[in-house]
Amino acid sequence: MSMRQQTEPHIVVIGGGTGISTMLRGLKRYTSHLTAIVTVADNGGGSGILREEMKMLPPGDIRNCILALANTEPVMEKLFQYRFTEGSLKGQNFGNLFLAAMNGIYGSFEQAVQSTSEVLAVTGRVLPVTNEDIQLCATFTDGSTICGEWEIVQASKTNGTLIQRVYLEPSHPKALPEALEAIEKADVIILGPGSLYTSIIPNLLVDGITEAICNARGIKVYISNIMTQPGETEGYDLRRHIQALEEHGISNVIQYVIVNNKKIPKEILQIYQEDGAIPVPYKIDDFKDSNIHLIEAPVCKVYQDNKLIRHDPDCLAYHIMKLAKE
Repeated sequence: MSMRQQTEPHIVVIGGGTGISTMLRGLKRYTSHLTAIVTVADNGGGSGILREEMKMLPPGDIRNCILALANTEPVMEKLFQYRFTEGSLKGQNFGNLFLAAMNGIYGSFEQAVQSTSEVLAVTGRVLPVTNEDIQLCATFTDGSTICGEWEIVQASKTNGTLIQRVYLEPSHPKALPEALEAIEKADVIILGPGSLYTSIIPNLLVDGITEAICNARGIKVYISNIMTQPGETEGYDLRRHIQALEEHGISNVIQYVIVNNKKIPKEILQIYQEDGAIPVPYKIDDFKDSNIHLIEAPVCKVYQDNKLIRHDPDCLAYHIMKLAKE
């Protein structure tokens, strides 16, 4: 291990593939001691099909994190993100199929992830939060209960009812030992960004994860989403996001919250508002009497070509590394 590696902070990121992958791209420039702990509750799209037909854990979120940490030729990322447009493979992703093949070779999803990471020369590690086959279930404010991540979001959008709480079936899946060890050794533990109820919280429901976070010596950081999410967090302000985390086992644990304060162009906001999403509102006064330190920063990046808002990987990594050095 080089002198530089000895001084690099150990950082654990917990969430789903889409939300945390952008942040991972920024962090890998500063430290090689990165561990992404990723939910395996997804049951939609190509991942859902492979999960049902191949009896394997869903690969999509894992794939996104592996690619974010990969150090390989650009064509390899294009290959692993390629989605077939015709025939029986229409809608399926090559990277997902690659992980499915690896799973078949080794008979272990954990080993499939590790071997794929080696092929793509990944910085750090990507770990499924559990090796067990789990389903996400939700209770809504109208008293109804629905199981399946995809079904939960669709039901909320269609019925206009809010998620009250989520839980896993079976109810006590065991966390991957390597995930618990990474949390224990971490200098910084990051929750999010990503879908609150379907990407971040499912990890907290796996046995041992919340206990490990609460007992860990590392600082705990929550990365606020830039926008609210239709079907999950409509009407939520930042305090309500944190309250949801607390209701699912992370109470009085978060020490820092990074929130975007960069102005978003009106024409981009309008596109999001048409889908029912707005910037996550927050008040500094909401945190004055708490142990949470609010960090306002211009962590938003607008991609004009496809009219998307994402976290700026470089800006976000800068503020996280600043915390790590304190």
